[in-house]
Amino acid sequence: MNDRNEVSRRRVLQIGGAAAVAAAAAPALGGETAALAAPKPGHGHGGHGEFARPAAAVRPRFRWWWPDAHVDPAEIRREIDQMADAGFGGAEIVALHHSIDDKSLLDPKKHGWGTEAWNEAVEAALDQARRRGITVDLTMGPAWPAAVPSITPDDEAAVQELAYGAATVKAGATHDGPVPEPVAAPADDVTKRHLVAVHAVRLDPANDTRKETGLAPASFQDLTSKAANGRVSWTAPSDGDWVLLSYWRRGSGQRPESGPHTDPPSTVVDHFSKAGTRAVTAFWEAELLTPRLRRLIERAGWTLFEDSIELETDALNWTPGLPEEFRKRRGYDLMPYLPVIVRHDEDTIYTYDAATTSHVRHDFWLTISDLFAEHHFEAIAKWAHSIGLQYRAQPYGLETDSMQAAAILDVPEGESLGFKNLDDYRALAGGRDMAGREVLSCEAGAYQGGAYNTTWEKLLLTMGGAYAAGLNQTVLHGFSYASAPGAKWPGFAGFTPYDGNIGYSESWGPRQPTWRHVPDIADYMARIHHTMRTGTSRIDVAVFRQKGYTKTGIGSGWFTKEGIPLGWTQQFISAPLLDLRSATVRGGRLAPDGPAYKVLFVEGDRFSGKECTLPLDSARKMLKLTKAGLPLLFLGDWSAATVPGLERDGENAKLRAVLKETFAQPRVRVVAAEADVPGALADLGLTPTVSYAKSSTLLVAHREDRRADYFYLVNGKHADRVKPPVAFIDHEVAFTRSDRGAVPYRLNLWTGEEERVAVYKEDGDKVTVRIALQPGEATVIKLARGGNAPHATASDVELRVERHRLVARAAAAGTYSTTLPNGRTVRTAVRRVPEPIALTSWRLRVEDMTPDGVKRHDLRLDALKAWPQIPELADVSGIGTYTTTVDWDGRNGADGAVLDLGEVFDTCRVRVNGRRLPAVSVLVPKIDVGPYLRRGRNTIEVEVATTLNNRLRVSDPDVYGIASRQDYGLIGPVRLVPYAEEAVRTR
Repeated sequence: MNDRNEVSRRRVLQIGGAAAVAAAAAPALGGETAALAAPKPGHGHGGHGEFARPAAAVRPRFRWWWPDAHVDPAEIRREIDQMADAGFGGAEIVALHHSIDDKSLLDPKKHGWGTEAWNEAVEAALDQARRRGITVDLTMGPAWPAAVPSITPDDEAAVQELAYGAATVKAGATHDGPVPEPVAAPADDVTKRHLVAVHAVRLDPANDTRKETGLAPASFQDLTSKAANGRVSWTAPSDGDWVLLSYWRRGSGQRPESGPHTDPPSTVVDHFSKAGTRAVTAFWEAELLTPRLRRLIERAGWTLFEDSIELETDALNWTPGLPEEFRKRRGYDLMPYLPVIVRHDEDTIYTYDAATTSHVRHDFWLTISDLFAEHHFEAIAKWAHSIGLQYRAQPYGLETDSMQAAAILDVPEGESLGFKNLDDYRALAGGRDMAGREVLSCEAGAYQGGAYNTTWEKLLLTMGGAYAAGLNQTVLHGFSYASAPGAKWPGFAGFTPYDGNIGYSESWGPRQPTWRHVPDIADYMARIHHTMRTGTSRIDVAVFRQKGYTKTGIGSGWFTKEGIPLGWTQQFISAPLLDLRSATVRGGRLAPDGPAYKVLFVEGDRFSGKECTLPLDSARKMLKLTKAGLPLLFLGDWSAATVPGLERDGENAKLRAVLKETFAQPRVRVVAAEADVPGALADLGLTPTVSYAKSSTLLVAHREDRRADYFYLVNGKHADRVKPPVAFIDHEVAFTRSDRGAVPYRLNLWTGEEERVAVYKEDGDKVTVRIALQPGEATVIKLARGGNAPHATASDVELRVERHRLVARAAAAGTYSTTLPNGRTVRTAVRRVPEPIALTSWRLRVEDMTPDGVKRHDLRLDALKAWPQIPELADVSGIGTYTTTVDWDGRNGADGAVLDLGEVFDTCRVRVNGRRLPAVSVLVPKIDVGPYLRRGRNTIEVEVATTLNNRLRVSDPDVYGIASRQDYGLIGPVRLVPYAEEAVRTR
């Protein structure tokens, strides 16, 4: 039974009135809590198993945290079995122990990352994973960023920084003394440094900004040749005060997080040089790729994973060959512009005029991005492929082109913690789809302070919108190895305690009471992944970005704010993606064999004050694309457009000439304001593939294969950042079908059931279906050819297709109207339906999880209430089984009933007369129990599982005592809502 109907019926039944029920019961295609008959297996689609039974390749995975090699291979094998038995598709091994404050308890020499003990445990994990048919991915180094113990911070393969020193020299004064020392002190283990240059520049207050000191670019003097033996002698001109600047290259000294993980300690590698990459691959070849490991990964299709690119420095990210690379790639000398490039504590210090400074900084970070892509991502990918691995990474964290990187990687990955909205995912998805990759992964559910209190409801609310943005692999954060030196009950947890406080969530696994129900969650996610990997992603709009950043939360003009709420879909692309082989046009679509964008949208650089900049090569490519038939839409005043970097060889004039020719093309529109975008789209004859009549919180993703169109629909946005909160939706949605003979089906993500939609409208290539979804709720609509079956175009009662006939299902007596495709209206009388039955008396048996083992409680409840309101259960965490009985007389006008559980914390399963029912939605817990009821007395059991929060509050108060009690249990109200069914006369 769909949720909109049931919510409406519940509201009107409370006040009584069949007419009100009839008016409220107009059917809408709801989400996964629709009333179900005994589930029928869904039909397979795509290459990842059947929808009802997805293959391991599309099942969710875990971050798997090991306290380095303080692990037992036998326990490793058990944990692989635990994940596989719970329905997960694999794990990614990470050496990590942020929760262990006393590192003296660890032995990095014998049990560190890369030791013989580590290799033995990894081999056990991979061997057991192959036996169980799941994956195990290998992390590039211990914790993050990528690091190895074979280099020191002074090695040129180590991560580098450029630290500046400064001394003010008054007009006409002489500086005769030491070269200025760096403002930022070196890291403890850094002992070497190299003087790169010494410059003098006159101060110019006219160029001052709120945070930066103005300099006069024409006054620049290179004093490097005057510096010798650590001293420099120079007399300032008399035309103003000057600053003497020195630049020192040195290792930043960065180590992987929360080490040491190795002996000697590992050092983060230079991510912008060949030397840094060689340090990684050489260590792997020498120490990690044992003959057995090579055999285990051969043709397995597993991945090498690189976590966050968090290259932290108090100075400026650097690499030894950067000045030469800059000159080669940008065509001019970087040195005169170093004063406005250097940083301290992540902030720039000096500035020339605004335009010059902005454009030079663009060129600097573009060069860093180029080196990052070529020397790190491309090189690591090539090496990984040579040993039989794919390469997955989180390619962001710096001012580099993450979209370009996403096109290089086999599997780009985002994260729910750091990403600020769905556009951050859409940036990576653009690179993935333009490159023809399949998977966009996500580190999911890392909530600060969420350890042992995170609910599956919260996680699914977080992830629902991300799937609509293109995500199709979930790597849960995380699964902790069972134990570690010094760990308390319930065992080792990678991120809690964290600095003595409640840490990051979560340590999923058998220690969690909800683990018993987790296979239902795993199946749900797997079906979403299955859908989102079927066929090819189709997107309405490609938004061009002058800078390919992500993890910024910055969207696009009009489309993010206004277009997506109306059904438009978008992705972001950057200049390098227009150079891919896929960047062609056919039938007016960009990348026609991939996302098939309908329009390329170009606006000012949202990272540089919306300045109308465009690379000259990109402008030329856009002109070529629109001449081939691609619509282009420009937003802003492009009359004085400039290239993003420092102009060379008359580039700005050339750019404006190309744009003038572009704007004269018939498929190009230029608008001055965001409010003008809809009119320009209409003028170009463009509409979204999915559309709604009014703004909605409904989000959509479209996939297409040769047999069908698939539309993932979810009510909600990213995580709990939605303001105002997402509300219940109920409205019509128009879908564009690629096959005019296709009809709509609904795929149930919780049960795997596929059913024909009974009420829809057709108009050429459009199919319109009414969708009703609670906040966070999701469903899938498939448009495919099917056998003959009746349908209606409208009805004020829920309709189902059963045995090639339409059946009306109602929770209240009345006469209901149905409109058929030929325009005829028929009426269906439902004469009698019993009143809903409130289930208030329960027996509650609780398995209480404690440090001393499981304790049991047996209670009788005359009214449902949260566990903290029951004295015996106030500090209990575990599993509660609620049992009640109800008399059921199927002859009294009812053909079945929906069990509405009301409020449940956290997960649940239902049994009727000893028979387990299909999975119950965590988001809207109700289920059709009609097929399972029998005449006479029936026993209903609701098994509810909790977090460990309430128990840890009292068992480990030093860490968890600050947490509030959570309202566990079956809180209700619980009702059995009968329904009656009548055949609709369609002839």
